[in-house]
Amino acid sequence: MKRNAQRKNGAMPIISRITVDGKIVQFSTKLEIQPDCWNTQLGKATGRNLNVQKINSMLEDIKSSVHQIYHEQRRRDNFVTAEKIKNEFLGLSENNKTLLELFARHNDDVKKLVGISKAKATYQKYEVTRKHITGFIRERYNMSDISLKEIDHMFISDFEVYLLSSAGCNANTTAKFLQFLKRIVIIARNNGWIHADPFSNYKIRIAKVDRGYLTQHEIERIIDKKFVSKRLEQVKDIFIFRKSERP
Repeated sequence: MKRNAQRKNGAMPIISRITVDGKIVQFSTKLEIQPDCWNTQLGKATGRNLNVQKINSMLEDIKSSVHQIYHEQRRRDNFVTAEKIKNEFLGLSENNKTLLELFARHNDDVKKLVGISKAKATYQKYEVTRKHITGFIRERYNMSDISLKEIDHMFISDFEVYLLSSAGCNANTTAKFLQFLKRIVIIARNNGWIHADPFSNYKIRIAKVDRGYLTQHEIERIIDKKFVSKRLEQVKDIFIFRKSERP
C-alpha cells in the first residue's frame, strides 16, 4: 500500500513493485483498499467479502502478466530489466513498433533522396513492396499492420507464397521483394527494435535466367540507328564496343 496517499474514505492505493537484479520500479495498479484489509507480508487483501476477492483476483492477473513478460523478454532479448518489464506491461515498450510504420518512414526518406543519392525507380520498388506487404497482412491476418516482433520465419514463408500466388509474381520478382523486406528488417535490428534475425535461416532463391544474345542483324540495326542526342549515341557506341569484344 502507498501509505502516504490515503484517500478521504481511508482507503490506500495498491502499488505493484517489480525487482530485477536489485533494481526496483513500481506502478499503480489502479486499485484501493482499506488498511485493515491488507496483509503486508502476503501482499494481498484479507477477508471474505466480494470486494476483497475481486482485488486479489485482479492482483493475481497483474502478477501473472508480469511473470509472463519477464520470461518472454528473457527468451527474446536475453536480458531483462525491471524498467523494461514495467514499460511492456503498461504498453510503453519501444519494441511495439510496427512493420508498415517503419516501411512508410523508410520510403519517405528514400523519396527525399531521389535525384540526390537514390533513383526514382528504387523508391517505386520499395513502394510496391510495401503495398504487397499491406495486402498480405490484410489477407493473412485480417489486420492493417503487424508488430515487428511478429516477423518470423513463418511470416516470411507465407509472404513468399502470397507473392507467388495471390500477387501473381514470378520467382525472381518475388525474391527481389523479399530482399527489400530484408533491408527493412535490418533497419529494425540495427535500432534494437528486434533482436532475432528472421532471415537467418531463410534462403532467398534467385533463378538463373538465360537472357540470350543479339543476332548479327540486330547489332547492325543498332549501329545504323541514329539517336536524337549525343549522350544516347555515346551509350550506343559503348554498347556496340562491348558486344564486339565478345568471342
